[in-house]
Amino acid sequence: MKYTAARAYRAVLALTTRLEEGLAELRRRPDRGDISITTVIIWVAAVTGALVIAGTIAVIIAKYNGNLNGI
Repeated sequence: MKYTAARAYRAVLALTTRLEEGLAELRRRPDRGDISITTVIIWVAAVTGALVIAGTIAVIIAKYNGNLNGI
């Protein structure tokens, strides 16, 4: 606890420096990090497919739950 103020100051200084560097990079390359619409469509399709598969498995397990108890 003796050096809490010094540690807090260093942490704030490090975060401020990192933020300033990130903003400078953003000014240099404004298109950095743009996600194309194709990528978004692929991700949405993948997540939707996974949810459909999980839902189908849940429905099948619920339907045949009584038959699976003896296994």
